[in-house]
Amino acid sequence: MTVFVGTSGWQYRDWRYRYYPRGLSQTKWFEHVMHDFRTVELNVTFYRLPRAEVFAGWHDRSPRDAVVTVKASRYLTHVKRLRDPAPSVAMLLEHAAPLREKLGPVLVQLPPDLPVDVGALDETLRAFPRGVRVAVEPRHESWWHDDVRRCLETHHAALCWADRGGAAITPLWRTADWGYLRFHEGGGEPWPFYTADELDGWARRLADVYGGDDVYTYFNNDPGAAAIDNAITFASAASSYGLAVTRVPASRPDLRAQGRETARLGG
Repeated sequence: MTVFVGTSGWQYRDWRYRYYPRGLSQTKWFEHVMHDFRTVELNVTFYRLPRAEVFAGWHDRSPRDAVVTVKASRYLTHVKRLRDPAPSVAMLLEHAAPLREKLGPVLVQLPPDLPVDVGALDETLRAFPRGVRVAVEPRHESWWHDDVRRCLETHHAALCWADRGGAAITPLWRTADWGYLRFHEGGGEPWPFYTADELDGWARRLADVYGGDDVYTYFNNDPGAAAIDNAITFASAASSYGLAVTRVPASRPDLRAQGRETARLGG
């Protein structure tokens, strides 16, 4: 089992000085993150689909062992709301193809006001070729029933486990031989930090449920460099349960450094 530990994005102004050192150009932030973490979740692909040349640049500027997870476009999930998914999926994978061996899972995050539609989910998952790992993050409570679970299992897609406030906001179904977990905001102080106990609980749960299988974990609580600090704490906790964990920064961010706070959490 490998627990991949990373952050949801990296272009946050308040990471400057707290995490990114003084004098480091913003054009080098990606390289800095990928030196410290083996994996990152591309949130930018949710808001706009970059050109294939941009994906090629991410491939060439990252270490050989990098794993780059791609968040599906909101055009598929929020505009079309999973209707006629094949063209959108094909376009996403065409643009992301230059990542080649570094392409990680694709995250399909559904709108919070989208009620369950198993048929649309099935059609969407069928649009992805075999070999592409797909994680699905529903956010409407109507999705939590057995038909959805069976659909995910049929396509070997992972239900994205999600945490908010230090507690699970999704069922903890295991639907594939790999897992996906997103940390949105913790219950610690200051907001949006997680407490050490909250992170230890998740590490123990992954060890119990996934055993020897891969799990991708991403911290989306970016304000104040909480994501960086919490990722280091979580990696240590996971290691204490005998799990193989990908690299994290050797030192914690300077939480007292003066940066510019982000206005909100990402998706």
